[in-house]
Amino acid sequence: MLFVLCGSVFLEGVDVSMLSVALPAIRADLGMSTAALQWVVSAYVLGYGGFMLLGGRAADLLGRRRVFVFSLAVFVAFSGLGGLAGTGWLLILCRFVTGVAAAFMAPAGLSLITTSFAEGPARNRALVWYGAAGAGGFSLGLVAGGLLTALGWRWVFFAPVLLATLILVLAVRLVPVDTPEAGPRRFDVVGALTLTTGMVGLVYTVVRVPDVPAGATVATLAASLLLLAVFVVVARRSPVPLVRLGILRATGLVRANTATVLFAGAFIAFQFVVVLYLQELRGWSAIETGLALLAVAIDVVLAPTVTPRLVDRWGNAPVIVAGVLAAVVAYALFLGIPADAPYWTAMFPTMVLVGVAFTLVYGPLVAVATDGVAEAEQGLASGLWNMSFQFGAALGLAVATALAAGDGELAGLHDALVLPVVAAALALVVTATGPRRVPRPN
Repeated sequence: MLFVLCGSVFLEGVDVSMLSVALPAIRADLGMSTAALQWVVSAYVLGYGGFMLLGGRAADLLGRRRVFVFSLAVFVAFSGLGGLAGTGWLLILCRFVTGVAAAFMAPAGLSLITTSFAEGPARNRALVWYGAAGAGGFSLGLVAGGLLTALGWRWVFFAPVLLATLILVLAVRLVPVDTPEAGPRRFDVVGALTLTTGMVGLVYTVVRVPDVPAGATVATLAASLLLLAVFVVVARRSPVPLVRLGILRATGLVRANTATVLFAGAFIAFQFVVVLYLQELRGWSAIETGLALLAVAIDVVLAPTVTPRLVDRWGNAPVIVAGVLAAVVAYALFLGIPADAPYWTAMFPTMVLVGVAFTLVYGPLVAVATDGVAEAEQGLASGLWNMSFQFGAALGLAVATALAAGDGELAGLHDALVLPVVAAALALVVTATGPRRVPRPN
């Protein structure tokens, strides 16, 4: 079961990161503008971030296996349709539906792990493996994206379909049927509508920042916040709220999610800028770009082998701090990179440190975000964490796009490279000032 669930988060990471390397080829083939091209990524994030909490609660109420298997099937179908798309708008639509499917699949899969392993060392190890698979998917996807794009950008969609189909077959056979949460199995409909619409609006506001006037941004932001305020009022009064607001009293959960927003935003912004730097400014091919990012995949080896030992010895919090510090150094080393920078001395150290950062942060951060949460709300806690990652990604992408000006000019790229450093530094402050927990003995 753990193998299947790790495969699903690996699939999610691969699907997102492979696409980023293929964006220039997609733009050239479908004749999309830079602004429209951003929506190939942003539409996925919009669906993912907007429906994440609804997906997490659905897993708790309807059964985690049922939600996981159904959403994975939808993921397979619309990933394949994306590969067949002949126009930009159809590709964007497919990415949105794929993101919605992932919004239900990810929290269901994560909560299956947290409810199947007892809290403590066993769950920590399972979550580190889960985190290693997710981080490995992100980093290997960068390399695979370059290789597949050389064959044709549509293979960036078809390859995940093959992997997802295998995972779906195994999931039906290996993931046990779970018992949904006891009690009334009815949704807070008003809460679901206001929360989902508010979250979609909030993510939409973020990803549209570079393309619309400030007044439009303020208007959609105000409307989104109003909807979320209505949701809070409804949640306080509903006998079966979609989200029990008391879960936000867990300081570890709130701190972990805040750090996740910042860490994800830094990474996605850096990834976006590096691809522009290598392909648009330096003229490197997709294969060369993928190979240049290969060092990031060091986490595939280190995360399942080194991280569990470090967590057992020091606990999650110090390991996370060390990883975020590695990210700060990595991004700082890339600041002001010249147009003719040599790879081995100017870029390779950053790629290695980014891989080390993912090795130390991803899995332990998941563990902290779900630690101490009741079993009946593990889907909700998982949804919160995944939503934080996607919201951070949307925010990082939007700001990086605005700073880089979308033209591939070196000055704009230098401006955009400041963002990962600042975001990672803020994440370091958040994680370094939290409480320390003595690791439990095996």
